[in-house]
Amino acid sequence: MRCRFAIQLSAFLFAATAAVAVEIKPATYLHSFEWKDPANWFGGFSALHVWDDGQQILVLSDRARIATARLERDGDQITSVRVLDHWQVLSSQGRIMKGGVGDSEGLALAPGGGVYVAFEGVHRVARYSEPGAKARVLPRPPAFEDLADNGSFEGLAVDARGWLYTMPEKDRTADGDIPVYRWNGDAWSIPFVFPQRGGFKPVGADFGPDGKFYVLERKLGFVGFRSRLRRWDVADDTPNAEETLFETATGTHDNLEGLSVWRDGQGCLRATMISDDNFLALQRTELVEYLLPD
Repeated sequence: MRCRFAIQLSAFLFAATAAVAVEIKPATYLHSFEWKDPANWFGGFSALHVWDDGQQILVLSDRARIATARLERDGDQITSVRVLDHWQVLSSQGRIMKGGVGDSEGLALAPGGGVYVAFEGVHRVARYSEPGAKARVLPRPPAFEDLADNGSFEGLAVDARGWLYTMPEKDRTADGDIPVYRWNGDAWSIPFVFPQRGGFKPVGADFGPDGKFYVLERKLGFVGFRSRLRRWDVADDTPNAEETLFETATGTHDNLEGLSVWRDGQGCLRATMISDDNFLALQRTELVEYLLPD
């Protein structure tokens, strides 16, 4: 289905059935793929990056491990995933991390090579110049010390300037908004906040090729998870034009935590997400894709 027609059809159907306070530009659900692998390290994926026209992914496990994988596709459908390589995310001393100190949740490509990884056990962001390299931990301001246990940095994104953005899953401002922390290469600041809506919590983030800031959110219910994707234009340290792209019913997808926004070979804007199965048999590692409106 051509991207423009798919978006127009989705918008018509959505407008006929829903209305909320913020602007809605509904995304079009494409498909889900359950990714299985017998390796004992496999699972717990909390972040990903898509490249090579949707043929390759970089994924981060919440047990301090990164992997690369090749995607095979038939049109809009992922048909198989093959792991190419995987390696441990090390400490600044070059040690393997276990437990809370290795609770890695956010991933962003570093300008000039390497990756940034956000951790929520010991609240911090670190840069890795290459696979197997020691961590270079960015300065940790006093505000990081007061963040909630198992509730801080899940999403991590980098803008066109190479500046990093992250936000806590649980902590809020006095007005109930979601604070956004930014690293500009010299210091951390909170340039703006996002409104919290409906009890959803931010778990993934990315700057798309359109320059907009995308935030994937999650809400846990009694029988499963709900997911929501919002985006903003960010100019002069102000988020504008908030849009809700999708908001699912409970159980539509598994525990979506990782987000990557990219353009396919037809120029269509896509969001690829990955679920954290928490290494539980009742959950699954799921790759989910939506077509996004420009």
